Amino acid sequence: MKRLDWASLDAAGRKAALARPRQRTEARVTDVVREIFDDVQARGGQAVTDWAVKLDKAPPRRIAITPDAVAEARNALAPADARSIRIAAENIRVFHEMTRPADTVWIETTPGVKSRLVWRPIRAAGLYVPGGTAPLFSSLLMLAIPAAVAGVGQRIAVTPPSKDGSAHPAMILAASEAGLDALWLLGGAQAIAALTFGCVLDDGEIAPVDKLFGPGNAWVAEAKRYASALPGGPSADMPAGPSELLVIADGSADPEIAAADLLSQAEHDADAQVILVSDSTATINAILEAVEEQLQTLPRADIARASLAEARAIKVKDIETACEVANLYGPEHLAIQTEEAERLVASITAAGAVFVGRNAAETLGDYAAGPSHVLPTDGGARTLGGITTASFMTSMSVQTVSDEGARVLAPVAARLARLEGLEAHARAADLRSGE
Repeated sequence: MKRLDWASLDAAGRKAALARPRQRTEARVTDVVREIFDDVQARGGQAVTDWAVKLDKAPPRRIAITPDAVAEARNALAPADARSIRIAAENIRVFHEMTRPADTVWIETTPGVKSRLVWRPIRAAGLYVPGGTAPLFSSLLMLAIPAAVAGVGQRIAVTPPSKDGSAHPAMILAASEAGLDALWLLGGAQAIAALTFGCVLDDGEIAPVDKLFGPGNAWVAEAKRYASALPGGPSADMPAGPSELLVIADGSADPEIAAADLLSQAEHDADAQVILVSDSTATINAILEAVEEQLQTLPRADIARASLAEARAIKVKDIETACEVANLYGPEHLAIQTEEAERLVASITAAGAVFVGRNAAETLGDYAAGPSHVLPTDGGARTLGGITTASFMTSMSVQTVSDEGARVLAPVAARLARLEGLEAHARAADLRSGE
């Protein structure tokens, strides 16, 4: 991890200190994504298959979530593993049912003029679930369950195949817990292109979706961005690329716990980024020593070390400044490991998820606490929140106007329309005024 003293940095230095890994924005990522999209748009399913074979060494495959497939997957897992998946699914379902937006009451702004907001689920959602080096079945739960609670009619889930071209049993069990009828083994930018344009494959058809959801590597994140910029293309939930964690720690922090949290994100991906911010040099030293010690026995140590090459340990003058640094960075995950940690939450304005205090491990949120772990990265937290049930819904205003309301409000609207030079608008209002 690179050590930095915040007070000694100028504006350019501070910007560089909080920069994301260069790989996320390399031109070659954009160029390859564009090539894949152009090919899929031109050749459809054959192009999707060709890219899948080239990049993942396996053609797209549809896994039907049948009782037999679920039973086989359950038998392949330890009973405690299956039970943990069910507990996580239930917690996620409960949280999203309790936070599902409801239609508002009628609001009368002028006598006889009433308006309200009503919520409707989107028609079709494309759910991208990272996989490959690790089967992130938790992301499937975190996407498919909120979509189901929202009432989305068509949920199309895609995930990269395992190295042997199969689906991990936990992924199949998670799909069952989420109520999916199928799971596509298809990953990368080619999966996003398939969801964008729709395509016919050997195992069936993938229909185009209205909105893309899910985290992924730099290629997937760029593919989502590219798809949403196409004329008539699907919208995208948020920038949800390689994982990020910023830890604010003071002298009361447990170095072993802080180090474990940093490594829990560093092991995700070489492009993942972790940042430690503290007002204590001794605390930074202790945490970095613990990081190095824990690395020795970490199975994914090589990935974590590659990630740590882009990591930062930033010394600040006080914890208030640490909060300012966190808000400038806008992390996907923020862990506050300080005295009076709850008090600091009021100072945080930009974070996808905040984990407060010693016991609030980011890992608990990753798997089983309830809120979705699909969160904005790359500074998106400065303006966006993470996945909620509302992410899979749209709101629309509904207005009713009585004769009395029209008599009162139409002249006002007509006058304002003429003030803007829009005579047809004004006349439409005049016809309601009763004059």
